[in-house]
Parts: sequence; C-alpha cells; structure tokens
Amino acid sequence: MNTTLRNLSLAALALALSACIGIDDTDDQGDNAAAQADAAAEDFEPAAAPADAFMAALATHCGQAYEGRIVANEPKSPEPDAFEGQRLVMHVRGCDDPAEELRVPFHVGDDHSRTWVLTRTGSGLRLKHDHRHEDGSDDAVTMYGGDTASAGTAVRQEFPVDAESIAMFEKEGLSASVTNTWAMEVEPGRRFLYELTRPGGREFKVEFDLAVPVDLPPPPWGNAPQE
Repeated sequence: MNTTLRNLSLAALALALSACIGIDDTDDQGDNAAAQADAAAEDFEPAAAPADAFMAALATHCGQAYEGRIVANEPKSPEPDAFEGQRLVMHVRGCDDPAEELRVPFHVGDDHSRTWVLTRTGSGLRLKHDHRHEDGSDDAVTMYGGDTASAGTAVRQEFPVDAESIAMFEKEGLSASVTNTWAMEVEPGRRFLYELTRPGGREFKVEFDLAVPVDLPPPPWGNAPQE
C-alpha cells in the first residue's frame, strides 16, 4: 500500500473511532439522566391532603392527655355553666387506626361523658360527639356533629351541623343547636383548639397546651381502661 492510501485509511479509522466514542458518551449521558429521573421520582411524595395532614398532626399526641382553658364563652348565660370552673382535659386515646379514626375523650371535672370522634371520609373529615351516661349507655343526644364542607388546612378543620344532627336537636328541643358549626385546630407540640360557633354571636372555645402532658384521666364512661 502506498503512503497516500495508508494515510487515508488511518484517517478513516480515526474518524470511525471518534464517532464510536461520541456515541458511547451520548449513551452514558442518557443513562445518567434516566437514572436521575428515576431517583427523583422515587424521592417525590405528593403533598398530603389537608384532612390526612390534620389527622397525622393530632395522632402525634396519641396516648397523651393535656389540660385546657376556656378562651371564649359568649354570650354569658344566666344559668350555671357546665364548663366554667372545671378542670378540662383532652386525651388522645383511640388510635387503633389513626389515619382513619381518632377518639379524643373530653373530660370536664368529674364528668367523663364526652368523646370527640374524628373519622376520615372520602372527601374530608367527620366529627361526632359521643355522649354517654355513667353506666355507659347512650345519652339521648349523642353522635351529633357534621362533615367538613371544604378541604380546610392541616391546622384547621370546620364541621357544619349535618341533617341527622339537626333532626336530633329538633326532637330534643335544642333548637339553638341546629345552626352549630364546630371547628378544631392543631399545632403539634403547641396547641389544640375546640370551637363551637353559631350565627348570632354564640362562641365557645377551649384551648389545650400540647407542650405539657398531664396525668391520664380515667377512661370515658362506657370504655374500659387501656392496658
């Protein structure tokens, strides 16, 4: 082979090798980009729905009890108030399936009749008030409450009265309660708020200090002690 042909062959070989190297580099870059995309997809977690975030925030206090104080109670009633002057304690107690249901007894002095029941629904949360007599039997006015009408937030959820509860209130002569809206707020490690409002000015709020657990109260009426 003469010198000219040999030089042309070497040049062609060099071009071919360069092309192969370029292809390999491109493939490596593509593989790296794909791997990074896969890793990012694995790390990505969709933001929790407000209802789920609210339940998860409250569930961080499962098994603990906290003392509260009345921060609003208007208008003042001429009748003796069942809450004023009483020790108020909430106990995040029913946590068997905290993503779906939480049961929170609300103790008012020696009255252990009340339990707030929060349940996850398909569209949000449901709040019910489980009221019992000391022997564990149902009160005539029990399991009243309502479902969230909006998404709310991870901190605050509101529960307008539902039709079933309105019918119960009307049957029991509690006409003022047919316009109830309840609300709850939770800031883990800081505060929990229970609220009742009505059009016309009725406002009742109890705030609990979630930074300071207290001794556990007795079980709510109709419930066995927890082991």
